[in-house]
Order: sequence, then structure tokens, then C-alpha cells
Amino acid sequence: MTEEMRKIYIEAIQDFCLMDDVFFSKYFDGETACTQYVLRIILDKSDLIVKSATSQYGMENFFGRGVRLDVFAEDSAGKLYNIEVQRNDEGAIPQRARYNSSMLDTENLEKGAKFKALPEAFVIFITEHDVLKGGEQIYHIERVIKETGKNFGDGSHIIYVNGSIRSGSRLGDLMHDFFCKESSQMKSNQLMTRADFVKHSRKAVYEMSEVMERIAERISAEREAKARAEGKAEGLLESIRALMERLHWTAEVAMDNLGISPEKQKELAPLI
Repeated sequence: MTEEMRKIYIEAIQDFCLMDDVFFSKYFDGETACTQYVLRIILDKSDLIVKSATSQYGMENFFGRGVRLDVFAEDSAGKLYNIEVQRNDEGAIPQRARYNSSMLDTENLEKGAKFKALPEAFVIFITEHDVLKGGEQIYHIERVIKETGKNFGDGSHIIYVNGSIRSGSRLGDLMHDFFCKESSQMKSNQLMTRADFVKHSRKAVYEMSEVMERIAERISAEREAKARAEGKAEGLLESIRALMERLHWTAEVAMDNLGISPEKQKELAPLI
């Protein structure tokens, strides 16, 4: 990584908030106290104790698609939590919540164990928009027996938090903090202290820069392959837009990173 690109990454990191997955993952990795703070508010459970929190937790599926969870946590009662942040509505469709829930189950029941030993599990999506479009601040999805109206009681829970409502309650204040780019603007001192550390710690910034470089390389390779296959400029445009959205880059920086010539940049700029 060149020194110039390093500076670009550092500038982008300062523009991140907790809704950006690169920053979110670094922020909560191993950070049980802040994970506990967030879960207590979302679940309205003041006595919840988080004993572990890991970011970018990979779950492999030998017969299908694996998943990489933004944050995977466990509490003192053995309950499991997957917390995801999504700015793109498509990334928080119900089928994804269903799949993450199924992978939590598959990963956490040992071979030969009784099904009753399956731990209670929560999949939580924090979204920028009201993905479920019901006008609610929070949605609790549970399996219900239609004929009786009673809860099925399988221990599986899915929760959507509508990040567009950022005031009026503790949950609203939490969402306000999730969208703050400047730690000093956060309402929670606990979240603010951690955000300030992650944004200014040399080690944390270096590690996020490395992640951003890998993301840029992957996006570039994927979109360039598509562009070559289609023989059109649309693949390049998708790559530029993806880098701008994911890494908070300008169009010029994104095109420079993709190795696009100045002449081609002038051609593409009006189309972005």
C-alpha cells in the first residue's frame, strides 16, 4: 500500500460511522462492554451480561453458501446473538435473516446432541431505512402457531431495528449514535470513548486500512471481470460506485484505484 493510498484510507475512516461495516466490525471485535450496552437497549433487558463478542465470524457450509457475521456474541446464559448493520435494503431481506438464523443453529449444535440443547438465538439487523416499511422503530419476528395464536417457542428470534428513527427513546438515541461520524456528537459516553479510540488508535486504523485494501481489491476484481465478460462500461461503473459507497471514496479516487486512465475517467465521470 502506497503512502498516498494510506492517507486516503485514513481520511475515509474518519468519515465512518457505526453503520459502516468496516468500522462496526473493528469497533465491536472483542468489545463485550459496548456489545452488552447495545443489546441491553435493543432487547430492553438491563441484566443481560455479554461474555464474548467476535466480529467477522465465519461459518462454513460444506454443502452450500457460508456466512460471515458482522458480530457474533454470547451471553452468560448461553444465548447467541448475531448483529448485522445494513445501509443497503437488499442486504437485509427476510431470506438473509432466515439463513443467518439457520447457520447459527447448524454451527452451535454438536454432533449427536439432542435438539433440545440448541441455544436460544437472536439475529438482529440494524438498518439505515425502514426495510419492513411498517413505520415502527423495532420489529420482533417470531414463529407463531396460526390456529392458536401462540408462540411456537423454538428459541429462534429475528429483530429489525429501523435506524431512520433517531430520537424519542433510548433506542432512538442509540440509533443517533450509530450514525455519528464524530465521536464527540454521540450521546452515550461509553460508545463515544470506544469510537474515539478506534478512530485514532494507530493499530486500529492500520487494521481497518488493511481490510479496506482487501475490499477494494475484491470489488475491483469482481467488477472488472464482469466488465470484460459483458464488453461494456457498466461493469466499471458498478465498480466505481461500489468503492465510493463502501469505502467513502470520491469518484476520482475510486477510478485512480482501478487504474483507469485520465482520458477514460473524463468519459466515465458524467455517467457515475
